[in-house]
Amino acid sequence: MKVMLDPFYPIVDSAGWVRRVLDHGAKLVQLRIKNESDEKLREQIRLAKNLCEAAGAQLVVNDYWKIALEEGCDFVHLGQEDFDDADIAALKKAGIRIGISTHAREELARALSHAPDYIALGPIYPTLLKQMEWAPQGLDRITEWKKEISALPLVAIGGITLERASLCLQAGADSVAVVTDIVRADNPGQRIHKWLETTREAA
Repeated sequence: MKVMLDPFYPIVDSAGWVRRVLDHGAKLVQLRIKNESDEKLREQIRLAKNLCEAAGAQLVVNDYWKIALEEGCDFVHLGQEDFDDADIAALKKAGIRIGISTHAREELARALSHAPDYIALGPIYPTLLKQMEWAPQGLDRITEWKKEISALPLVAIGGITLERASLCLQAGADSVAVVTDIVRADNPGQRIHKWLETTREAA
């Protein structure tokens, strides 16, 4: 069954932020936590899962596929570096859907060989979140990737602001992922509402 992604895809680093974006109307959220103990990770993933279920929203767990599998989550996101350890067969057997990051054509080919449920492309623009070894992909690459993957959902990520979101959707992205434009906003709730409004108009 084809996965339908909400065009607004916030990425946050705690269950508290999951609650916050859900309270303001988000229907899709990725939980991406770094450098925590397994106990803390499990606690946060479990709470985020319960929050999303109560809100009728979709939770995507970044990286920690084993905990997601054990906790009964239904969506994980894997970076290229996660493939060596991830048990793709076990995830698929459990019915867990998979999103995969790509930054270059060879990575796209590798990702597609695993029959993912969506492809993420980035960074579209320069990003403040972390140092990237890849140059910004740009809008033309979104169009190119979308033609290649056809009906498979495409997520644009990296340096995407509210002002750039519509351009990414118009170029062919099905969803736009955002981190810093929300969590560093003076009024995150107001910013989330603007994102929801903008992405729904452009999608």
